[in-house]
Amino acid sequence: MRTTVLGAGAWGTALAKTLQENGNAVTLWDINPASLAEVQAGRNERYLPGVPLPADWKTQADFSKAVGGAECVVLAIPSQAFREVSARLKGHPGIFVSVTKGIEFATGDTMSRILREQAPADRVVALSGPSFAREVALGVPTTVVCACENDGTAKTVQGLFHRPEFRIYRSTDILGVEYGGALKNVIAVGAGVSDGLGYGDNTKAGLVTRALAEMRRLGVACGAQAETFSGLSGLGDLMLTCFSRQSRNRDLGERLGRGETMAAIQASHPKLAEGYPTARSAHRLAREKNVSTPIIDEVFAMLYEGKEPKRAVRDLITRSFKAED
Repeated sequence: MRTTVLGAGAWGTALAKTLQENGNAVTLWDINPASLAEVQAGRNERYLPGVPLPADWKTQADFSKAVGGAECVVLAIPSQAFREVSARLKGHPGIFVSVTKGIEFATGDTMSRILREQAPADRVVALSGPSFAREVALGVPTTVVCACENDGTAKTVQGLFHRPEFRIYRSTDILGVEYGGALKNVIAVGAGVSDGLGYGDNTKAGLVTRALAEMRRLGVACGAQAETFSGLSGLGDLMLTCFSRQSRNRDLGERLGRGETMAAIQASHPKLAEGYPTARSAHRLAREKNVSTPIIDEVFAMLYEGKEPKRAVRDLITRSFKAED
């Protein structure tokens, strides 16, 4: 299938490599021509250092030429730029696959809802799950899920990406898959704070378990199915992001827990992990839906209001008694 991947970051490059190895005709686009030139030479040292890449794929800096004729367009771009880029796809007849995990602040929309302004729901797919780009690019066995309201379209995308080391399940609950993938990034920041404060496995296990219930509550209030949060895009991705040393979101939280300020962290890493903007979006969305999200609230307070991490933990633990849900 003629496929265009928008975004030559770690995830876009890794998925483009997977698609190319599956025999698809792949074009990779990015706003930065220098990144494309490096990828064309068989490497991406900024995002995937040391990972060998194909030398026989196509790169294209011109957006119209990149997407022209594509039967499938994969969007692997930051959530903050998603609406702007997706608007350029209006009228395109292909399948759109979002692999971006985020929630738009102004609207509370997931990426698929933004894409549905440009194409009907039966051509909009989300792909998510426990997957670090580097491991996918290296061929480490990985399992994810693709979701679309139309199961036939999900099957098409399932076949497009599936290979022995990259297993794809499918779902029709696209909102559940997306909210799970986005909200777990916020929780991973909280898990990192726990690590930074020197707390143990008991603390993190309790945090992650209660966070899953919180994610499910908010997702269901937004139209998702509760059971989706027990799957790959919910529990699976949550475990990976909260416990792995590779997680950028967990690392952000750990630095906060160790006493660094957000100003200092942002100065050293201008492009912060997705959990940072998503915390603000999720906090606002929970207020709009009148959903209790105490963990998300405390992560938001630490990231945006300068709340001291130990105080945030204390406030969580000393909340009034309740039954487990």
